[in-house]
Amino acid sequence: MLASANVNRTYSRYMSFYNSRGLRAENVAQKILNNAGIFDVRIERISGNLTDHYSPREKVLRLSDSVYGSSSVAAIGVAAHECGHAIQHQRGYIPITIRNLIVPVANFGSNAAWPVLVFGAIINNGTLVNIGIILFSFAVLFQLVTLPVEFNASGRALKILKEQNILQGRELNGAKKVLRAAAMTYVASMVAILLQLLRLLLIFGRRDRSN
Repeated sequence: MLASANVNRTYSRYMSFYNSRGLRAENVAQKILNNAGIFDVRIERISGNLTDHYSPREKVLRLSDSVYGSSSVAAIGVAAHECGHAIQHQRGYIPITIRNLIVPVANFGSNAAWPVLVFGAIINNGTLVNIGIILFSFAVLFQLVTLPVEFNASGRALKILKEQNILQGRELNGAKKVLRAAAMTYVASMVAILLQLLRLLLIFGRRDRSN
């Protein structure tokens, strides 16, 4: 909750801090992609706030309503971050390759884990409980791999913004604060899901010992 509140506060603050050159986020994204030699990725607008993402399967970089068309340093930072993911994909960055491979397994695991756990607990079947914990572990693995992917994308974004003279000084510092706050939400999610896994291990481990 604190991480989420911090990113919303930081994002809102720098959404009203506009870059001096009047550059718009989608144009910056296109420039970054072109300079990286990426010409097969479309840039699209998507509804919502902070719904920005890059889809490697579709080769589409989607910018949210608050980012697309904005010349704020926050919007440019977010757009550059998503370009960082496209560059990772183009250059075969190993963590994002691993993450893309385990997405189906992680989704299945997070959806199936709780029904299997609950049913296993109801019928007192330790094997089903263990299967449920293993399924939940796939979601934990996904979060673990996500951390280097997100930090690396932000690092690439800030380096590009500086080297290509897109943002400088206070503008670059503002984008850095936005991306740092966003990164902390992933850290918080990682800690939360690890604690949840530990809780499951403690609960069902104690249950097995009592049986």
